[in-house]
Amino acid sequence: MSTDDALEAALAAAGLTGATPEQTAGGGAIVVPGPVDQDGAGAAEAAAARPRWPDGAATGVGSLPGTDPREAAAMVVGELPLLPHLPELPARGVGADMIGRTAGLLVDIAVELVPSGYRVTARPGGVHRRAVDLLRTDLDALDEACEVARPGWVKVQAAGPWTLAAGVELHAGHRVLTDRGAVREFTASLQEGLRAHVAEVATRTGAQVLVQLDEPTLPAVLAGTLPTASGYGTVRSVGRNEAQDALRDLVTGLGVPVVVHCCADRPPLRLLADIGAAGIGIDATRPVFSGDTAQPAALDALGEIWDAGTPLLLGLVPTLDPGRPVTSRDLARPAFDLADRLGFDRSRLAALAVPTPTCGLAGATPSWARQALALSRELGEAFLDPPEDS
Repeated sequence: MSTDDALEAALAAAGLTGATPEQTAGGGAIVVPGPVDQDGAGAAEAAAARPRWPDGAATGVGSLPGTDPREAAAMVVGELPLLPHLPELPARGVGADMIGRTAGLLVDIAVELVPSGYRVTARPGGVHRRAVDLLRTDLDALDEACEVARPGWVKVQAAGPWTLAAGVELHAGHRVLTDRGAVREFTASLQEGLRAHVAEVATRTGAQVLVQLDEPTLPAVLAGTLPTASGYGTVRSVGRNEAQDALRDLVTGLGVPVVVHCCADRPPLRLLADIGAAGIGIDATRPVFSGDTAQPAALDALGEIWDAGTPLLLGLVPTLDPGRPVTSRDLARPAFDLADRLGFDRSRLAALAVPTPTCGLAGATPSWARQALALSRELGEAFLDPPEDS
């Protein structure tokens, strides 16, 4: 199930082949590196050598309220000019949520909707077509919004392989996660679909594409706490090495910078730090990372990530209106405190941290969603010129 020819044609049409790093830095042609066949530190070094978004950039996690893709795209490109993302609008229903949207990217695998959720089906049906059509509409809207702004970078999101495997059922009703062979097929299909998706986004926008893999379910997959179909047991846990290998293969196989986002209470930071990702996204306001409740082991893991030169996408802006006035100065404190605790000069935050909302904004009001993105942008600007004390 190869789309290599189509992918190369799309990359060539976008002028994304044969570019040099100097051209990329100067805003010309964009480097899209090919897959790297290596593991551990070698993969991390390859990721660090790839082009990186501008210092002081901010971005969104993905989802927004509402159902109008053009309005959402215009807002994102306007509020987040350095690193806008392709908006997700789950309020539109089936096929617009994270799992359904990602399933629409799969190659040679289709899903249908059953009472318990998404399930593999023999051939594409209405659910698959709806997911594809919604994504096509979103790309049209982003293309339109980018025509004037011409951002140098654009971020797209998809469920990671473990969250996807946990969120889709096999024909028998069990999670894909229960069948390791099926997990491998899903991961390979996702990689191929994402490569084609990235090529199309690059062609349409002329921008370097950053891929975000959303893995909110990964901690439960590793812990073996997901319920079985019957509800009387749990799916056996996935080993750290197995989970890491699948993610590393996907990250290196995509050939573009990839960040992995996990806003769970205790994301597996050391696992994610060793897959060659260009960044790791967390909710930086979680007790394990912030304030008096911050845990030394978690802080040590963050310090190791920064020591390796890997940026963190720091979730700092509330996803819901807090009901009181908030300023970017207030919201920046956890980031400044984190840098101070870990012994990093605050001036390095512009390169090592990308401020975001703490998670998706689908549940926010439209006015707060816009304000949250604006506050994220202000935080990025504050990181460029941080105060010595706050």
